[in-house]
Amino acid sequence: MIIKCQILKLHESSKEPSDDTAYDDTHSPSSQHSSNEIENSLIQNQNTLTSSSNLFHEGIIAGKRIAKISVVTLLAIGVVEIVTGYLSGSVVATADGIDSVSDAMISFIVLLGLRIAHKPADKKFHFGYHKVESFAALMAAIGMVVIGTVIVYNSYQSLIHPHEIKQPILVMIVLAGASALSLYRAFQMRKIANKYNLLSLKTDARNSIKDGSASVIGFFSILVATQFGFVQMDAIGGMIIAGYIFSVSYISLKRSSLILVDSWQNPDLTDMIKKIISEEFSKEAVVVKNVLLRSSGMVDQAEIHIELSGDEPLSDIEMLSLGIEMAIRAKIPSLEKIAIIPHSASTIADKSASTKTNALRYIKWRQSAFRFNRNRQTK
Repeated sequence: MIIKCQILKLHESSKEPSDDTAYDDTHSPSSQHSSNEIENSLIQNQNTLTSSSNLFHEGIIAGKRIAKISVVTLLAIGVVEIVTGYLSGSVVATADGIDSVSDAMISFIVLLGLRIAHKPADKKFHFGYHKVESFAALMAAIGMVVIGTVIVYNSYQSLIHPHEIKQPILVMIVLAGASALSLYRAFQMRKIANKYNLLSLKTDARNSIKDGSASVIGFFSILVATQFGFVQMDAIGGMIIAGYIFSVSYISLKRSSLILVDSWQNPDLTDMIKKIISEEFSKEAVVVKNVLLRSSGMVDQAEIHIELSGDEPLSDIEMLSLGIEMAIRAKIPSLEKIAIIPHSASTIADKSASTKTNALRYIKWRQSAFRFNRNRQTK
């Protein structure tokens, strides 16, 4: 039995019962007292939920803004580095430029996810568009593997056939400026991501810090190659940056693949949900049977099975289910969809007893049939 709670309907039914409904006959004083406590808790949780929801939407707006800046900035840095690498013949500058362009692609995926994640479900996508972000991230990660392979090949060719770098001072200035700009923007993004607890933005911030670090490696590679005469260092720096690209693409491939196959990687959240229910609804004798969680990218979904005594009125079960849902939402705003599925403890016990009885009957029947066949064979 799946109960879909409607707030307006529940408030009207709980506050203004109709005259033709035998309310006093079906509700005990303890049941009314429990309903009042749940309703009061519901109002408090609804206020907390409204505040959390406002903070979440504020974070989405701030995340979109910084993601747009990230796309434009990284794309501009990448183009400048690629042009500089082409004119100077520097492999590491070209590799770092390609890395910046691939990071701009990741930032664009984050922006796409922030835009599409809260698009309402329709006839084609009943559960919404959340996994579009994960699918796009999977495609981008595959593209990054291809880009990293090309960089390794070009770096290897440059290592075998080293050549002199033209205008090394210009190349180092470009790499130093790219590093400073990337790191500054990355720390801004991480600040917003931590403030509003946006997982996709945290990932993008870590990737941007990696991009700034790669530019630092490129700077020192050019410095060693031109000032100390170790020309092969330019090619070695390109290989190191390719290794950075492979590491980021591996993380993106792993994370997006696990999300697409509905794998859950945070068991602590399950314990947290059980703890919230046990603490907030200790007087209602709610037993949590099972908590099923799935991730859709930047938001999560939960299906919570609870066990009740079985003699509560339907209105109380609806109010209790809504109260549990809102209490969890207030503490864990990343859970966008929460389904509370109540089960009757007495029904479960009756089914369990019936199953055991049928099993015993089947065993006795098999034993009788075995003895009968053996006796026939003996005769």
